Amino acid sequence: MKTLLALASLVMLTACGSGGPPPPDWKTDSADLIERYQKHALLGENTLAERYFQQAVAATGGAGRVTETARLWLVRCATRRAMLINDACGEYANLAVVAPNAADQAYYQFVTLRWEGLDVAQLPAQHRDLVRALAVKRPAVLKKIDDPLARLLDASLLVMRQEASASTLEMAVETASERGWRQPLLIYLKLQQEQAAAQGNLPEQARLARRIQLVEQSLLPNYK
Repeated sequence: MKTLLALASLVMLTACGSGGPPPPDWKTDSADLIERYQKHALLGENTLAERYFQQAVAATGGAGRVTETARLWLVRCATRRAMLINDACGEYANLAVVAPNAADQAYYQFVTLRWEGLDVAQLPAQHRDLVRALAVKRPAVLKKIDDPLARLLDASLLVMRQEASASTLEMAVETASERGWRQPLLIYLKLQQEQAAAQGNLPEQARLARRIQLVEQSLLPNYK
């Protein structure tokens, strides 16, 4: 999960004993809160996730930090797009006009699928090969991405670009399942179910239906 948080770069905590001044509270608070937002959003706990996100925005906004506040919205957008939610990143774009940042703008272009003319060197390293690869080879690039959330985001972007293969869906399912990220797992299982239905594969439909049922039950309030 640190990949998208690294994008935010809200705080670089100094090691104990380094002699430097402690980071201001707004940095440590916003970094902690945006990580909590991502955790609960991926778990499908949307009310709690939104609460943490608004608190993170209040921390940077209260310090009058436009760039850092815009970055929070960009992290939120990327997290939602990793769950196949077609967020346009409008809040980030509005703030970025006031305080533009080249790396953030490149990431914004990446997550909103504006890859033509994108300055790939400005992207986090784990996303560069995906953009540079030919469309037919992009699904294979996912296997080389170590960070689970970066891998899930890239898989989702390929789905949105209609470049995903069956292996792309399977990799996204296994990534979300291994991490226990119920929200994207449910979405991807349903995509696989649709694929199985189109192929007339009844046993696979039944297997996926059972997995979907388990995930949906875990999201019920009285199940927790």
